[in-house]
Amino acid sequence: MRKIFTIGSSRKTAKEFFETLKENGVTKIIDVRLNNNLQILGFSKYPDIEYFTEEILKGEYFYDKKFAPSEKIFVRYKKNQIDWEGYEKEFAELMAYREIDVYIADKYGDKENYCLLCSEPSPENCHRRLVAEKIRDVLGDVEIIHL
Repeated sequence: MRKIFTIGSSRKTAKEFFETLKENGVTKIIDVRLNNNLQILGFSKYPDIEYFTEEILKGEYFYDKKFAPSEKIFVRYKKNQIDWEGYEKEFAELMAYREIDVYIADKYGDKENYCLLCSEPSPENCHRRLVAEKIRDVLGDVEIIHL
């Protein structure tokens, strides 16, 4: 069974973050954040995250904005204009508009042992969980592990 990991970078030190990834054998990070280069992201800011992934994990970093929410959805949720249920609905509509099922099958069908990166500390109210679940729905036989 293929494993897909997810992790959030906030509320973690760089050591905690990278040790967790190493302990789980992760060598590929797929960054699904809307913005990956903001100063507030600390060690997980691009291009630092790419360098650390290569040097510490001896792995690869990819930024895949196709899995990110739109600015509109993100802002509406952060400003409490929609609740989590509304966010999930709008995000699902966005993924359908982007034809994400075909994209996943084409781009991620042969990959394994990667970790979806976002900022939220836990997956419950984070789109990385929704992306992981969508990947599992499309590819089947996928175990999702939230780190």
